[in-house]
Amino acid sequence: MKSINLGAIDLNLLVAFAALLEQRSVTKAAEQLQIGQPAMSASLNRLRILFEDELFVRLGRQMQPTLKAQALAPGILAALQQIRQTMTSNQTFEPTSSERTFAIGSSDYTSFVLVPPLMEFSHQNAPFLNFQMIGFEKDSVGDLFEQGVIDIALGVFPKPPRQTLWEPIFEERFVGIGRQGHPGIRNGKMSLEAFMAFSHALTTLRRDTIGEIDKALNEQNLERRIALTTPHMLVLPFAIASSDLVAALPYRIAFRFAMICTLTIFELPIATEPWMISMLWSALSDQDEANRWLRNSIKTISQITP
Repeated sequence: MKSINLGAIDLNLLVAFAALLEQRSVTKAAEQLQIGQPAMSASLNRLRILFEDELFVRLGRQMQPTLKAQALAPGILAALQQIRQTMTSNQTFEPTSSERTFAIGSSDYTSFVLVPPLMEFSHQNAPFLNFQMIGFEKDSVGDLFEQGVIDIALGVFPKPPRQTLWEPIFEERFVGIGRQGHPGIRNGKMSLEAFMAFSHALTTLRRDTIGEIDKALNEQNLERRIALTTPHMLVLPFAIASSDLVAALPYRIAFRFAMICTLTIFELPIATEPWMISMLWSALSDQDEANRWLRNSIKTISQITP
């Protein structure tokens, strides 16, 4: 057979072929497709021209497929099924039944704060969803979106990469934390003198001892003693609970640490600026129903999570 120009083929002809194959009658095939019998006969004639074969021949009361039609049938039916699946996939997202896996770019902090309530929310509303938390460097987040590695990213993004959208989800601030019965904490507060007298713990991924608190202290020509630095945030509550160390932490994680190790939260004796935790996603997935559901879910839990 000569080469076929796919651009010139009417997809409806393949639908007509499938109907004729199933019904073995021009009249019944026309009824199935809800078209007139003349239109169905015209489709059969066009199919015969296209494939250079009679395709369906009347034997008795039925239109029987020729050998060529029988050979074409598996491929045509499979192609139509694939088209149906493609047209319907991702058009609707049903969280109660979806088994999709969402990849979320997140730091230890945002994971610690948001993953537990997200799992609770998902358990109640989307029990078959899966979540993959992926660490990232801020400079690489744009590449991760372009490569399709992550669906959204959580964190602080003062300069969002190109072709991304962002939305703030909650404001964060620093508070102090120490063990219960700490001698420097009085009625949820600590004096600047006491704050400077006690040793501090600092969690940092950098190999230095400078955090945001140190920058604020430097403005007053003050310098604290940092007795412990660690890149592992989960070390802090246990180290603080067993010593007189104090630490300055984002409130939401300090709140959870206080529950884990019965620690005491106190207001810092120095002024620090709050900051915004945001959600970032690719402009390509902005209208995707599943991605929108994930974003709305994270916004919901961030509003009810202390």
